[in-house]
Amino acid sequence: MSSIKTLLVTPPLTQLNTPYPATAYLKGFLREKNIPAYQVDLGLELVLKIFSTEGLTALFDAAEEVIEDCSDNVQRIFMLQDDYLETIDPVIQFLQNKDNTLAHSICQDNFLPRAARFNQVQNVDWTFGTMGLNDKARYLATLFLEDIGDFIIEAITEDFGFSRYAERIAMSATNFAPIDEVLQQPSHILDEWLLDILNQKIEDIQPDLIALTVPFPGNLYGALKCGKFIKENYPDITVAMGGGYPNTELRSLQDPKVFQYLDFITLDDGEGPLLNLMKHLEGEIPANRLQRTYLLDSGEVHYIDQKVQDVIKHSDVGTPDYSDLLLDQYLSVIDVANPMHRLWNDGRWNKLTVAHGCYWKKCTFCDISLDYIGRYDPAPAKMIVDRIEQIVKETGQSGFHFVDEAAPPLALRDIAVELIKRGTKITWWGNIRFEKTFTPDLCKLLEVSGCVAVSGGIEVASDRLLKLMKKGVSVSQAAQVTRAFSEAGIMVHAYLMYGFPTQTTQETIDSLEVVRQMFANHCIHSGFWHRFSMTAHAPVGLNPEEYKVEQDNFEFEGFAWNDLPHKDPTGAKHERFGEGLRKSIFNYMHGLELDLPVQKWFDFATSSASLPLTLIEDSLLENKKEEAQLLKHSLIWLGKTPMLEIDEEDDWAKLIFINKKEDLEIETSPILGEWIAEHISDFSIYEDEYPTIEEIKLLFEEETGYQFSDLIESDTWKKLRENGLLIIRF
Repeated sequence: MSSIKTLLVTPPLTQLNTPYPATAYLKGFLREKNIPAYQVDLGLELVLKIFSTEGLTALFDAAEEVIEDCSDNVQRIFMLQDDYLETIDPVIQFLQNKDNTLAHSICQDNFLPRAARFNQVQNVDWTFGTMGLNDKARYLATLFLEDIGDFIIEAITEDFGFSRYAERIAMSATNFAPIDEVLQQPSHILDEWLLDILNQKIEDIQPDLIALTVPFPGNLYGALKCGKFIKENYPDITVAMGGGYPNTELRSLQDPKVFQYLDFITLDDGEGPLLNLMKHLEGEIPANRLQRTYLLDSGEVHYIDQKVQDVIKHSDVGTPDYSDLLLDQYLSVIDVANPMHRLWNDGRWNKLTVAHGCYWKKCTFCDISLDYIGRYDPAPAKMIVDRIEQIVKETGQSGFHFVDEAAPPLALRDIAVELIKRGTKITWWGNIRFEKTFTPDLCKLLEVSGCVAVSGGIEVASDRLLKLMKKGVSVSQAAQVTRAFSEAGIMVHAYLMYGFPTQTTQETIDSLEVVRQMFANHCIHSGFWHRFSMTAHAPVGLNPEEYKVEQDNFEFEGFAWNDLPHKDPTGAKHERFGEGLRKSIFNYMHGLELDLPVQKWFDFATSSASLPLTLIEDSLLENKKEEAQLLKHSLIWLGKTPMLEIDEEDDWAKLIFINKKEDLEIETSPILGEWIAEHISDFSIYEDEYPTIEEIKLLFEEETGYQFSDLIESDTWKKLRENGLLIIRF
């Protein structure tokens, strides 16, 4: 067992409602190796310090010197500081689900002090529809926090953000000098609180190694601020940094100045580099045997990747360990503008990965050349469900977000079956590809296992461009799959893209028409448009000439390198479309303006859509396979064995299924009734193997003398299919 005592740190800020999973993943892996480790979410603890009576009092005091120069909105908040101080602690308790009865007071007009964020509150009833009192109160409480956030940004420091911290200094930071300059400036009050929290953790734990995870640009400043503090006050502690930001941005690192604040920077999965770093610190291996690690030697940056170590398989990374984290103190806030964003922010989700990497790994806009996407490595379904059950036991929380780039459909199928067999009740959602493997029956199976939402890329919603980006999905296929999820009762969120190389004005208009029709046909419930970004590690960035893109003059200055400025000489003026696309989808999500011609969303003259008005409706009628043709698929019955009543005199039978919601009675012929009652348990989901339709066909025809078509064309079969008889490919 390693003697290196390790503190795993998430610097501010990621999410308010749930911990970012990187430290939990690493702690779980180290637990498998019997190596003790500790973890802290500095973002949460800093937010709890800020949004408290003590914290707000200090912030109001600090703002006195500048308040005269602030906006009317911020001056209003300052003048109402007594009201904010009286309500902040109860509101935080409410958002932590510790005092739900406060919802009644929050919804009263005279409880919360109100500033600019509440200007939108007149639409709250329309926005929420029939949602309950608690949700409305959570929304109002979120606006209350956002008002305070606006106050902090204007009167204290522009570094603050609810899901980022000084993000501005890390965006497109090709040169480290501006970051270095900011880090050398005196700390503001939020920095001081952050470092006080870190100092207390160091004093309590006495770590030998502090590992900082930096998933996003908005975590970099906080991480380096922590590194600076540690170097100045605890020089014997080793400081390492890893995570999504260095994985994508620092793969060409040359600037030695960053090592004023850090000793090591690791790339890709952290388990192997962290384990080897511990061995190095203990003297077991020299520095030249580190794995995927940057270090400074003789004033120069060196990248060490000793290839002799095996890649740690996904099945060997262990179960995420959330201990040490303040799981009961995260804040459940509501962003009502987008149902998927609301799901993301409201409630605490355990994060889990079904498979390492992406099984598709072809999309030309994606960083498929990097290990975290390019190396596909699944784990057995039984192991994943073991991990699920262990996490539920340790955290007391049964909500799961599968954080895969795109969760494999067959792995989700097997996990769903395992969950149902074990009777393990969870609620889960995740990111997928809208591929044809997700049949209506598979979607129903996933829903029964606890799936409540999926998100996936429809991207440009243009068959030409989808083919160019190698998405592997057509508009018609995406419509069919999203509708299958929707009809199974699963919310569908679409990632949408505009500005892909060579996308024309007409294609942009037509893509919005596709999206309009998908909302109108109840295929998707939520969506978000983002502008295409060319990155250094994606096929478009690696081979821009293949996509008729011209890269702008770009000078790499030794630090971050990922986003590539570019021109699209053959495409539309993409920047014009952003606001219209945003407005349209906001309305579509609320069921509004679905009949408005799509060109009306833009404040400039443009052509109308060129697509048929029934494009999506027609797509939903395609590819309806006859069940008799699915001979290699298996039957799964989700229900119980029925009771059978037979009236021989009148020649009828009744199958009676006892269900949780309501009983199901099916009248049929005695022959069909007897055969179903005898054999339906053979394809119960609780069996070890499931017969194929071909096997059932032979058995049915042999035992009854009827044609199999007599069964599958009967009303009896139709009712069974509507009530839990699934056809699944294994």
